[in-house]
Formats: sequence, structure tokens, C-alpha cells
Amino acid sequence: MVYQPPAGARDLLPLDVAQKRWIEERLQQVFHRWGYHQIITSTLERMDTLMAGGAIQRSTVIQLQNAEDEDLGLRPELTASIARTSVTRMAGVTYPQRLYYKANVFQRTRELKHNRQQEFYQAGVELLGSGGLLADADILLLLANCLEALGLQRWHLILGEAEITRSLIKAFPPNLQGKVRSAIAHLDRITIDSLPLTDELKERARIMLDLRGNPADVLQKASNLGLDEPLQAAVNNLKALVELLYNSVKIHTNSSQGTGMEIILDLSLIQTLDYYTGIVFEVVGDTDGQARVVGRGGRYDNLLELYHPQGENIPGIGFAFLLEDLQQVLLSGGQLPQTTPPINWLVVPEDKSAYTAAFSYAKKLRDSTHLVRVEIDLGGRNADEIREYARDRSIVQIAWIKADGSTMIESVTSDQ
Repeated sequence: MVYQPPAGARDLLPLDVAQKRWIEERLQQVFHRWGYHQIITSTLERMDTLMAGGAIQRSTVIQLQNAEDEDLGLRPELTASIARTSVTRMAGVTYPQRLYYKANVFQRTRELKHNRQQEFYQAGVELLGSGGLLADADILLLLANCLEALGLQRWHLILGEAEITRSLIKAFPPNLQGKVRSAIAHLDRITIDSLPLTDELKERARIMLDLRGNPADVLQKASNLGLDEPLQAAVNNLKALVELLYNSVKIHTNSSQGTGMEIILDLSLIQTLDYYTGIVFEVVGDTDGQARVVGRGGRYDNLLELYHPQGENIPGIGFAFLLEDLQQVLLSGGQLPQTTPPINWLVVPEDKSAYTAAFSYAKKLRDSTHLVRVEIDLGGRNADEIREYARDRSIVQIAWIKADGSTMIESVTSDQ
């Protein structure tokens, strides 16, 4: 019998881990520089927490039960868990709170017969207790700084507004709103044309599909939709946000240009999670000519209220990087390490009487102020086999240790 991981799970081998850590360490450095503190929440949560008041569908959660028959699940994302933790375990803190995480999440899919992945890794931030233009810009500039630190050469920020999109969909018959929402989310004109809608509503849906592209053009189209005052205010906020971003970071609006961020305004952008209340966004990177979503996020000003013991409304905004997708984009650009870190030293006791001296010498090497990777040879090989092992493992130097502690250093040369 050949043992394999269960359907939807996978193992990360040493090179996978080295590349994942390369990404996480650079993101963590940026998070620290922007004043964020790490939070670790439970992998296992009660289902009512994970569903976030119905914003997350039960069918997407891998469900479990404990001995007390509690309705439990594995987290499909981190925002709901952090919202729950912040208002129940961090009561009385001063806002804004800046929190970051790096963790695995689990998302049930219906394609298990195809071994569709169900465990994913994410790293992201949540900015709690601040609303408005300045906080929106701050989170997007942090996102841009993260991608700059990773050396991502070319990427798009697709920016939408959940309240505008949600309001525009309310004009459709209630029994068809779900299908219209799905068709718009997938840019599916064929479905729009086939739905039993009036010509006026079909045209409205087509207009929504076209609310995507250059920010100035989209904002002009949106202003011509006859929006009520609150929605027009949301459009004005988007305009101010885009202008602030243009003035604060290197941005391209022409895909033929070299490096930097390109902003695409998309008022048809609909996230799979339904707790967003303001701006929503996706980060798209290019790999081998194909677009890949490497991150997403948005504003959720009503989420923390669900978990707060007194029902206090606390605004929030955040984003998550999808580490597997980000890894693929960075691999195609050559940024990630292609090998695991080399071992610096192999310490070899020449016989049993040299064991104590070998361990002492290895400890001295490891106690260096810099990270030094040291292996002890565990016996069973002659000198030529030890040298061959060192070459295979890309070990830099061998220290041959005698019982009296005397040492002979040999530099390892690779085979020509």
C-alpha cells in the first residue's frame, strides 16, 4: 500500500518551504515597518463564527464535531476569526489596531474527484477601528510596498466598491438577483442575455459589465447612472482614493509600460465573501502571459459588530495574499531561491574517542553571531564517502576532529 495525503491536501517539501519562507519573511518585514503585530487564531472555530452572519456559505467550510457535538469547522479565511478575537479577547484596546497573520486555511470544494486543493496558505493584515479615505489609502499603499519588497515587476490593482455593486443589483427581481450577481462576477454576457429580464434591465446589466477599465472612464460612466446621494458619495470617495494613490506610488495606466502598479476600476467586482461594505480589490500578477490573482481584500465595517458583546460597530479593512499563487508568479520571474540553503560545515569525529570534541567544536560553530548550519557526521562511512556526501549536499567545509580536539579543515570542491 502506498500512503498518500488525503484528497485536497499536499505536502510541502524543503524547497517549497524555503520559497514559502522567503516570501513570508519579506512580507513580515514590511508588516513590522508599518506597525503591525502578529496574531495567531485558532484553526478550529465554531460554525457561527466562521459563517460571519451568513456572509460565508456553510458549504465552503470543512465541518467537524467534537465530543460535545458542537458545530465546528476549519477556518476558510482569517478575517472572521480575527474579528471575533479582537472584540472578545482584546476588549478595551486602543484603536486603530494593526494585526497581521500567516496561516493555513481550508476551503471545501465540490471537485474532490479531481483532487482539488483544499488547504491553502495566506499572509495578510487587518486594520481595525479606522474608516474613511485615509485608512483605505493606507492599506493599499501597504499592499503596494509588500509587492515592491517581493520584487514583483508588474501587477494590477483591480478596485471596486461593494455598496455600489450591491445597490445596482437590487434593481433586478429578487428571484434573479443571485443569477445576475453570478453572471456579472464572471463577466458572463451570454447568461445575462438568456435571463427573463426586461430589455431595460438587460441593458442595465450590460452597463454593469462595462463598468471596468480606466478609472476616469469608469467614474464618468458611474456618474451617469443616476445614483442616489449615498452611492454618488461612494463614487466620489473612489475618485479621491484613486487620485491619492496616483500621487503616492508609482502607477501605470497603460499595460505596455514596464514595471509598477496599474489601477483598473471595476464596479462589477464581486467577492465570494459577502461581508464587504466599501472598497473591494484584487491583486493580479502576470506569469508567462497569464493573469493570476495573488491577493484580495476590502472594507468590512459591519463585521466586528456581529461578535462584539455589546454590538458595538467597529470598522475594518484588510487583505490577504494567496501564497501559492504568489509563489508561482515569483517563480516565473526568477525571484525565489532555486535550492535549499547550503550546510556550512560537516563536523566529522575521526573515531569514538573524538565524539565529545566533535560536539564541542560543532557547538562553537553554531554559537556564531551569524546563522551557521552545522551537521555532525553520524558514522558508517569512510573518508571518500564522507567527501562524496558533502559534495552531494553542497556542504562548504569539513572539519575532521581528533580526540584531543585538534582539527583539520577541508574545503569541499564540487565535481567538475
